[in-house]
Amino acid sequence: MTRRNPFKYFKTSPDIIRLAVMLYVRFQFSLRNVEGLRHERGIDISRETVRYWLHRFGPMFAAEIRKRRIAGMGSSLRRWHLDEIFLKINGERHCLWHAVDHEGEVLESFVTKTRDKKAALKFLKKAMRKHGPPEVIVTDKLRSYSAALKEIGAGAWQETGR
Repeated sequence: MTRRNPFKYFKTSPDIIRLAVMLYVRFQFSLRNVEGLRHERGIDISRETVRYWLHRFGPMFAAEIRKRRIAGMGSSLRRWHLDEIFLKINGERHCLWHAVDHEGEVLESFVTKTRDKKAALKFLKKAMRKHGPPEVIVTDKLRSYSAALKEIGAGAWQETGR
């Protein structure tokens, strides 16, 4: 099955669309500034067009950047920081697990009702399946992490922070 071209019904070049969206997102120009910069280059687009492109193509461009970034980092060079916080959802207490890489990018988030070995194991397996195994995992002193890492066979990867 071939992937459908997302730019198929647009008259504007995909490079121009990508540049306009990246100017808005990456360099934090306003929609009017992007419109003005493109007008100076002879490309007549409105700010509403840029806004439409942003909502239509922004998630696609973000996914491409994320894939390239993860592929370029190499799984052995990463250091993950794992943490969990409690939050209330509809009046019930839940635990939000999240993994952050050495650059501060959130790799994975996971919500459970419990904060035990089973939940930690499920979260770690999900994160490792998606991003590959890290070199070092920095955790707090919660015993669920060490028990889950030992079960996976990655007990030596763990470092405890504060």
